[in-house]
Amino acid sequence: MDTATSVLDVADTVRQLARRTTGADGATFVVREDRHCFYVDEDAISPLWKGQRFPIETCISGWAMLHSEPAVIPNTGVDERIPQAAYRPTFVKSLVMMPVGQPQPVAAIGIYWARIHTATATELAAVADLAARTATALQRVGLAGAPWAPNFKLDRSS
Repeated sequence: MDTATSVLDVADTVRQLARRTTGADGATFVVREDRHCFYVDEDAISPLWKGQRFPIETCISGWAMLHSEPAVIPNTGVDERIPQAAYRPTFVKSLVMMPVGQPQPVAAIGIYWARIHTATATELAAVADLAARTATALQRVGLAGAPWAPNFKLDRSS
């Protein structure tokens, strides 16, 4: 992460490290875009929400950012913060959504499991550490290349 030169570099590193350090079935990197959450990148056993935007009040990444606290959800099927219509067709049964940045989070890291799973203290500590390192990297690279910037493209080859 120390060599990242853009938000996309940060996202690429985050999604890989988040999944590898937790043994999760999926990981995502989400940035706050005013009143929306933009799912910048993901590494998962099947596609989720990469490239999509959701109102900040209607998604779990938005909840984590608005409350400046992690959302730890052992069973997505019974948690009222989860938009069931968006999750029902996916593999996601459990998750952690960790806000990035303080006091006002600018991003979130999502970790997903395909089974009912309560995140362990070790997994939570690993994601919290990654979130702190991500905040530092985002401060260093700036957000000029972020999804709300003019000319932003998800395609890295452009």
